[in-house]
Amino acid sequence: MSNISDSKALKNKFLEILSDYQGILHKVSLIYFKNKTEREDNFQEIVYQLWKSYPKLKKEKSIGSWIYAVSINTSISRLKKNSRVEYNEKVPELADQANIEDEISKNEAFQLLLNAIYNLDEASKSIMLLYLEEKSYDEISEIIGISKSNVGVRINRAKELLKRNLKHSHHEHR
Repeated sequence: MSNISDSKALKNKFLEILSDYQGILHKVSLIYFKNKTEREDNFQEIVYQLWKSYPKLKKEKSIGSWIYAVSINTSISRLKKNSRVEYNEKVPELADQANIEDEISKNEAFQLLLNAIYNLDEASKSIMLLYLEEKSYDEISEIIGISKSNVGVRINRAKELLKRNLKHSHHEHR
């Protein structure tokens, strides 16, 4: 009997984590997918991948880092496959998904940034998102799986590109 209540407790804990951190899933989906349907599919895929790897989540890795890592890896591999995945397993539903995405999308600064970030390569997109979320170089290095010095180099390169892209889009809007 304890097995059933254990899995129920596990699922409740997972849903709790998911609702606390779902903003991350939306931000990552927003930087990789322009199309709303693709973003929704990707969101579902991330939830599915998180749920699959949740039992193996080690306590020492911060939950936020784990969620970023899974979200980014899922989005990138989905971009490469770019296929619709059918689910055999039921993915847990979250209540106010659309509202959170709308809130993030309405933020004008984030919109400008999104437009500039779209032109970066996959890895730089995620590195810049993490950098803008005020993650340390150590955390970024752990999430992306590259060395700390490489993180610094890539951030500087991406900043230069972003500056150019933002200047360019600023002139277009005048």
